[in-house]
Amino acid sequence: MRAPTPSRSTPPAHLSYPTSLRGPGQDPVTLAFGAVLAVSAFVLVVPLAAEGLLRVAWMLFGEGRTREDYFVAARAYELPEGVAATHLALASLLVVAALIFRYFHGRDIQWLVSVQPGWRWRYLVVCLGIALVVLNAVLWASFVLGMPTFGPPQAGWVGFLVVLLVTSPLQAVAEEVFFRGYLLQAIGSASGRAWVGIVVSSLLFAFFHGSQSPALFAHRFLFGMVAGWLVLRTGGLEAGIAAHVINNLFAFGYALFTGGVAATKAVSEITWGKAAFDVGGFAAFALVALWMGRRFNLATTTPGSS
Repeated sequence: MRAPTPSRSTPPAHLSYPTSLRGPGQDPVTLAFGAVLAVSAFVLVVPLAAEGLLRVAWMLFGEGRTREDYFVAARAYELPEGVAATHLALASLLVVAALIFRYFHGRDIQWLVSVQPGWRWRYLVVCLGIALVVLNAVLWASFVLGMPTFGPPQAGWVGFLVVLLVTSPLQAVAEEVFFRGYLLQAIGSASGRAWVGIVVSSLLFAFFHGSQSPALFAHRFLFGMVAGWLVLRTGGLEAGIAAHVINNLFAFGYALFTGGVAATKAVSEITWGKAAFDVGGFAAFALVALWMGRRFNLATTTPGSS
């Protein structure tokens, strides 16, 4: 099979995913500027999108409340529309990453998903099943550190559940495409080293989660590292997306019966034991997902001559 001719829209042959944004017209300065542009867009676009969505929600559902009171309750996830606004605002990162990738770098969007290129749908579905089993098993094992109190669902739980099922996967996919996709590629390609892209994108991922204890920061950073390692070893985003989607759905899903979504949203610290259990769960998932990726014979570098 003849290697594709390198162009601005396609990467050179035999590059790993974290370095696959290299190629004609993609010098280190351009790549670094693209990463800065993406981070700047995150800082500006996500808050503005959330604010706009909350304004619309207040006009539709905020009768009898002042805007200030409504916004405080919504941002604390005391209202399902607050969850929707935050998740949809984060989902805008899909658009940000795609626009920068396509129009700043001139690269076809399919290369943002995997080195195949494009979605490997069967592998994604299988990884969702693996994550469902492994992450839930580890979660229940972690209850030895402190069993949560299960009780009747919180008030309005049906509305929260519908919003979570619709918007939480969008938010998780967007974060993976933005952090483990575009930023990892841009930083890894600018430096020419996959590990630089994995580490820096993981630090940014943890940092942008706001105020948090050292253990919670480490938890999020190490999740990013595991997901980034999976991107390198499987050649695409599918496994990390699966873990992120299942983790978020069940974290908030269980919250409906263990104190409420608002209480889960307000968590800013966890114990080191809890962090270790969760990271161990991500690592166990990663090993199974990698094994399955080898069974699927996934491409892990950009196409070239055989």
